[in-house]
Amino acid sequence: MSEPQGSEGTTQRLPVIEKARGDGLDQGPPPPPAEEGVHEGRFWSARRVPAGIVALLVLAVAGLFLYDIAAVRAHRPAMSWRRELARQLAERHLDGTWVLLGAGVAAALGLWLVVLALTPGLRAVLPMRRPQADVRAGLHREAAALVLRDRAMEVAGVQTARVRVRRGRAEVFALSHFRELDDVRADLDATLGEAVGGMGLARPPALTVRVRRPGRKG
Repeated sequence: MSEPQGSEGTTQRLPVIEKARGDGLDQGPPPPPAEEGVHEGRFWSARRVPAGIVALLVLAVAGLFLYDIAAVRAHRPAMSWRRELARQLAERHLDGTWVLLGAGVAAALGLWLVVLALTPGLRAVLPMRRPQADVRAGLHREAAALVLRDRAMEVAGVQTARVRVRRGRAEVFALSHFRELDDVRADLDATLGEAVGGMGLARPPALTVRVRRPGRKG
């Protein structure tokens, strides 16, 4: 008895085309990471308080002038302060003391507003590196100082530590009650240097470490 021939007697393994597993959605290529060394500026402050004060002053002065002009148009006498202001402007010379003083105050206020408009502000927030081009984060100076202080207290021999983080510098003041000061300082430099690098800051602050013995009591 012969064995059956043909396609019924043989089993062939068909090639399988595997597809990468995912969520079933075509998300496209991931966004490119931010370039290394990109300059990250400070965060801009909204400055709501100065803007609110200036807006209120302008509104008050404009309202007074508008009311007085409307009163004059309605054939009523002008306010006494506007008549006095017009008289003072007509009689006083430009080189008078009060005129120069008023001009100086106005110029100082204007310069202050220009500085506020051109500077970012928010010096207390340190910009962080951007892992993605559309993501930006910042770290408050107090939080950075707290992290460095906690790491400093982990070093053997450190009794107390005080940290002050500025824009481009982190100053650490530590008291050591045992171990050699040079050994404690070396451990602090290594530990805090690693901590500063792990914060992910765009411009890591320069580290300054000072270690001394606690003062004698009595």
